[in-house]
Amino acid sequence: MNLFKSWGKFMTAAACAHAEWELDTSRRILGDPRRLAVLALLLLPIFIFGPAAAAQLSEQAAAAGDTLPDILGGKKAYSPAFYSTTIFIASILIGLCAGLITGCIGAGGGFIIAPALMSAGIKGILAVGTDLFHIFAKAIMGSVIHRKLGNVSVPLAVTFLVGAIGGALVGGLVNRTLYEINPVLSDAFITTIYSLMLGGLGSYALIDFLKARKTAGGGGAHGGKSEGAELGNLPKRLQAVNAPPMITFDESLVPGGRRISAWFLIASGFLVGLAAAIMGVGGGFLTFPIFVYTLGVSSMTTVGTDIFQIVFTAGFAAITQYAIYGFIFYTLAMGMLLGSLFGVQVGAMVTKVVKGITIRGFYAMAVLAGFVNRIFALPGKLADLEVISLSPATIKVLDGIGIWAFFFVIGGFAVWVLYTFFSNLSVLRGAEVTS
Repeated sequence: MNLFKSWGKFMTAAACAHAEWELDTSRRILGDPRRLAVLALLLLPIFIFGPAAAAQLSEQAAAAGDTLPDILGGKKAYSPAFYSTTIFIASILIGLCAGLITGCIGAGGGFIIAPALMSAGIKGILAVGTDLFHIFAKAIMGSVIHRKLGNVSVPLAVTFLVGAIGGALVGGLVNRTLYEINPVLSDAFITTIYSLMLGGLGSYALIDFLKARKTAGGGGAHGGKSEGAELGNLPKRLQAVNAPPMITFDESLVPGGRRISAWFLIASGFLVGLAAAIMGVGGGFLTFPIFVYTLGVSSMTTVGTDIFQIVFTAGFAAITQYAIYGFIFYTLAMGMLLGSLFGVQVGAMVTKVVKGITIRGFYAMAVLAGFVNRIFALPGKLADLEVISLSPATIKVLDGIGIWAFFFVIGGFAVWVLYTFFSNLSVLRGAEVTS
């Protein structure tokens, strides 16, 4: 039980830290005309070349006797990605929902993107590559030149990136190898990973919500940036290990700084890169809890290093492991980027007029909705692999339950946030003026 609680706190801190990065990056992009110009340039190819590419792809498919759904969902590269106005609008809505969850709940929004794309019929490997590319585009626009980069410990960051790049290589290789063996095996693997992660995180969030409701407490799901000044037992033990080369950091916080073996940093980076490349959620969501709770790095240094490394981890994984193999749907990535930038702003403003305990409840519901979606999709994948025996009708019913439950919860939450935002617009404007 204690292990489950520790894991739950770890993953919650990870989700919260990534949500804060999303909100900060969104504000920087939308508040800077130059960055908005870059965003416009990224979207320009969709409107100029998209329809022509779609027509060309359609002709090629017809000549080969294939249909567009076969190309999009079959065992083929995805460039050029099929474009339609419907697909682009759908991608904006997916990004908007993820942004609303991230901004309002303060955690978990990025975890719904891959399940949402897979529920819409996108192959798992394409969903992962597309999500990584969308994170990289956001990171490179909002975080390359950042005031918090002054807190980066360069030796710490570079050593960490050595492991992260290695992990991204392995994670990308695993996904591509499974896909080459059998696309359904790849989908089943990604679905299983998401089921385990979302199931554990959602269960912990639900237990945490029920406890908070009993005690009538309950701040929002935001949090986790104040830790790191005092060391726990695990960081103390790791920093006591003398295994050269040793990396010194936090000199401004502790006289003489703290020291830790580079091998622990490399191992941590490998885990982050592996998770990023396999799940497509970006390396930043794990960096904070690993640095603070495991390695004993201060929050101040962690925030700066996290911003620094996510550009390279997400960029390396997206480009070298997915883009060059054709596993990125550019239209979807740009639509999700556009939707999430605005969604996270609206969601964050709603937290000013909603009770923290309500936000905790929605957090648990959103994560568990993703879990239900993936766990109900898994039997169909296993049946296709002939691991279990299920009738097509049963598979269809299970898939339908997972998809409808997922979009009902996520869509309902998005509608509630937008309604709350517009119905409290005068209050929110007054809060902005006061601040």
